Amino acid sequence: GGECPVRRKPAAASGDVCPVKYKNASAYNVYGQKLDPANMMPSTAQQLPVPGQAAPMQTNRVVSGIARGGTEDSWVYPSEQMFYNSLVRKGKGQDVKINDVSMMVAIHNNMNEKTWRQLLVWEKMHCATCDDPRLLRFTGRPDDLSPKARIQMLMGAPEPFDRHDWVVDRCGTEV
Repeated sequence: GGECPVRRKPAAASGDVCPVKYKNASAYNVYGQKLDPANMMPSTAQQLPVPGQAAPMQTNRVVSGIARGGTEDSWVYPSEQMFYNSLVRKGKGQDVKINDVSMMVAIHNNMNEKTWRQLLVWEKMHCATCDDPRLLRFTGRPDDLSPKARIQMLMGAPEPFDRHDWVVDRCGTEV
């Protein structure tokens, strides 16, 4: 539909609105780049260094173990350069050391693989209706805390870095 793919807090009086404008399946970001509707990231990967970047980064990508909905393929993780570009774009790259990005990407990928394995355990309860669940898409929700995150923060944990909600294709049913 026409709802913003990045859930943010309600617009402030400043006129802050959804960064993506579209009325059909073709979605574009504020830079005029066409977006992949499955992850709301630019369809063409941005692999160029950001202005002022201290050193070049790896641009190779790793195929995940996460089945991609609507295809026979798996999702592909971002390269170090793509990951860093995303941090800078989100305003979270100012304290990042270039040499640390490879470890950050490894942690990101590992966390997603573990999450997918946990999800598959849950999905086994539905194997009578679907024996091949796939990750159809995910939505960034950087300003929304999950109930678990709220409770953890009340107990002294730091605010989570980011949040993405996953939509699974359970053999034609979105869950």
